[in-house]
Amino acid sequence: MKEIVVVGAGKIGGTIANLLSETGDYRVTVVDRAQAQLDSLEVSERVATACIEIAEAGALEKVLDGKFAVLSAAPFHLTTRIAEAAAKSGVHYLDLTEDVASTRIVKQLATTAKSAFIPQCGLAPGFISIVANDLAKRFDTLESVRMRVGALPQYPSNALNYNLTWSTDGVINEYCEPCEAIVDGELTEVPPLEEREEFSLDGVTYEAFNTSGGLGTLCESLLGKVRTLNYRTIRYPGHAAIMKALLNDLGLRDRRDVFKDILENALPSTLQDVVVIFVTVSGRKKGRLLQETYANKVYSNHIGSQLYSGIQITTASAICAVLDMLANGDLPQEGFIKQEDIALDAFLANRFGKAYAQTETAGRLVA
Repeated sequence: MKEIVVVGAGKIGGTIANLLSETGDYRVTVVDRAQAQLDSLEVSERVATACIEIAEAGALEKVLDGKFAVLSAAPFHLTTRIAEAAAKSGVHYLDLTEDVASTRIVKQLATTAKSAFIPQCGLAPGFISIVANDLAKRFDTLESVRMRVGALPQYPSNALNYNLTWSTDGVINEYCEPCEAIVDGELTEVPPLEEREEFSLDGVTYEAFNTSGGLGTLCESLLGKVRTLNYRTIRYPGHAAIMKALLNDLGLRDRRDVFKDILENALPSTLQDVVVIFVTVSGRKKGRLLQETYANKVYSNHIGSQLYSGIQITTASAICAVLDMLANGDLPQEGFIKQEDIALDAFLANRFGKAYAQTETAGRLVA
């Protein structure tokens, strides 16, 4: 039985702990600095907890001693601290961060680490890169790779057409930070909340716009191989315009703590959500210009007796699948591992990756 530490006692951290512990193959300890957060966790009795201040020198390293891996489900600004502790302790490291700057530091730490460092193991970045790379490999030459993902309420009922389904810090960060893209074959940065587009999938109208971090390391992997590569977050129409007004016109971009407080006290969370995943790749096969698309929707569902949101299921299942593959020896045991290095077939065949099974063969898209 492999011992795992999960840092972060939020909804995703609790879901990860439950999924892993229920297999009987992992002994899980959830770590958080807030005892109240640990006390509110809905986890099985098999999951242990530990209240520590990870910023304190040596505190996390002590917990990690002798463990197989540490999984970060903590806010993005703690990513580097957890990665540093993993490197010092010689344990495998996996995270869910969408923060580009943090991932660069993780990559640097991996150059001298004696264990595997696998950042961005969630939905986007994460699974979306595995899908995109799988589609891209089917072409002789690439023209464009367009990745769209959104975690949305099934029943929107406010002006933002949105409920809190994910980390508030993470949402604000991806709405504010510059976004990587490949435009006309060149790596560049594009502004968040811009380049809005609208489309309909299975009869539902959505908008999509630039947000930071969703591409993971795919820009680096496909630079020089593709003309256009971009990532956009999916929301219901009207969301981007209001967010731009709040962040830009009212200046909340520079007062993120105030913006976080507003969102968390005005927008309810929900377990009744749907995760929309949409990837389109175009390129040439034997001289012909062709396009292939992956479309999927994952809804909230019961796992055992507990109801989990779609974003809990997709995010937690993704990092658990990668950990499982690492534990089974299906991934390198040392160094930096990109999401796009993971084979889609192997991921979907994994007991956790099966959560992404497509219920429909294809979505119906209207531009």
